[in-house]
Amino acid sequence: MPEPISVDEHLTRILDSIEPLPDFPQPLMETMGLAAAENVVSSIALPSFDNSAMDGYAVRAADVATASADAPVHLPVVGEIGAGQARLLALSPGTAAKIMTGAPVPEGADAVVPYEWTDRGVAQVRITQAADVGAHVRRAGEDVSEGDLLVEAGTILGPRHLGLLASVGRATVRSRPRPRVVVLSTGSELREPGTALGPDSIYDGNSWLLAASARRAGAIAYRVGIVPDEPRAFLDALNDQLVRADLVVTSGGVSQGDFDVVKEALSPLGTVWFGPVAMQPGKPQGFGVVGEDRVPIFTLPGNPVSSYISFEMFVQPALRKLMGKAPYSRPATRARLTHGLSSPAGRRQFLRGSFERGRGGPTVSPVGGPGSHLIGGLADSNALIVVPEDTTSLPAGEMVQVLALDEEF
Repeated sequence: MPEPISVDEHLTRILDSIEPLPDFPQPLMETMGLAAAENVVSSIALPSFDNSAMDGYAVRAADVATASADAPVHLPVVGEIGAGQARLLALSPGTAAKIMTGAPVPEGADAVVPYEWTDRGVAQVRITQAADVGAHVRRAGEDVSEGDLLVEAGTILGPRHLGLLASVGRATVRSRPRPRVVVLSTGSELREPGTALGPDSIYDGNSWLLAASARRAGAIAYRVGIVPDEPRAFLDALNDQLVRADLVVTSGGVSQGDFDVVKEALSPLGTVWFGPVAMQPGKPQGFGVVGEDRVPIFTLPGNPVSSYISFEMFVQPALRKLMGKAPYSRPATRARLTHGLSSPAGRRQFLRGSFERGRGGPTVSPVGGPGSHLIGGLADSNALIVVPEDTTSLPAGEMVQVLALDEEF
């Protein structure tokens, strides 16, 4: 057995071999959750013209400066201006024009009197309150000026960014596409959910766990399903899928057993590394490239907790680099441990935990046991407690490193 490499060394090898996917202009909605690959500068001002912030009457402030409830001002109404239906472009002194919210303020007007200050007259309007210059007028460019930097390259695009970009007329943004991830589970004992189980078979949860994780990371996931423990069948399934894969994830068949099909099938290629990583769970790992296009492949262990933690630590950073999303790895936080725990020397342990941000500060409680098959505890957790390689025990109350699994980054 080769000496285990560290988690950090394995991740570095992976990221050094991953190149971001080429960027291209994509429709706005398709870029949701992706990183902008360009600086986006506004080609127009927002608002692009002076417009009304209220339903009311466009006036000259000087004409209504003396208006009050006891001494109202009466002005003739010379027209009506609706949003997108502007026909009155200028206003003469001593007159008013009915105006709707969002409609352009005509030349000559410098204020809007809300309906609430008037009798809502049609031919003539009675105004009972003075309006200052600029009252209820949205000035052109007061939000965004032409030439303003709206989105910096690298920004993860969310709903507010897309709303802004659409508002200045951008229909596309340069960004890297969502990686296409093919997920295969290996094991002759596996069965699809919804089918009958035999005395020696189990349901395949891993491919669903990994495909869902890939989708949540922003990728397009293709769950291929179950591949039996036969090297030829595995290679046939893999080769069939490479045409639509930017990255491949397998689970199972990478340890030291007699039926470790993934290792048996891929080792002769010489392009995939297999070996131990100093972590628990998830010690047996594999990574390399396959096919003419040298598609990255992650061969993860078959136990579900090992598989999930391996995805978090190694696959997700690779996906984020493909998409140009930084940081690549999930940021760690600190929390107070509610119960003591132990850890094996020489391995970085990832324990399932329940993380809370309480009034007394963040806390984390271990969830379930350390077994890599205990997926029930994994589902009950929302964090990973990270115990360093040189630490064998931690008492209750100790501050520990935590990866909060349900927080976006």
